[in-house]
Amino acid sequence: MNYYVLAIFAPLLIVVGIAGFLIPERKSLTSGSPAYNVFHIFFGLIGLGILFTGNETAIRSFNAGFGVIDLYQAAASFLHLFPVRHFRWKRADDILHIVIGAALVIVGVWLN
Repeated sequence: MNYYVLAIFAPLLIVVGIAGFLIPERKSLTSGSPAYNVFHIFFGLIGLGILFTGNETAIRSFNAGFGVIDLYQAAASFLHLFPVRHFRWKRADDILHIVIGAALVIVGVWLN
């Protein structure tokens, strides 16, 4: 299950990062901050690299770890913690971070 989740999630991160550069920030429901877009592309590439190793432990760790990062981003947005100034999250980002973050933690920790 973790393999399939990462097989979908890693390319999606890359697409989201690229789309962030193409869609004007004022027209986007989510942050279009360049730093945030690079973050998505960078971690999408790392996720793909881990996926191609086929290492189940690394794949599960990436899913769970990125889920924790997503949950931190939601908390950081609400509490105005780092990197709020650089990523400039919007409400849609917060909702996505909570939902995707929780799902990734559940998949990474409890599902094979």
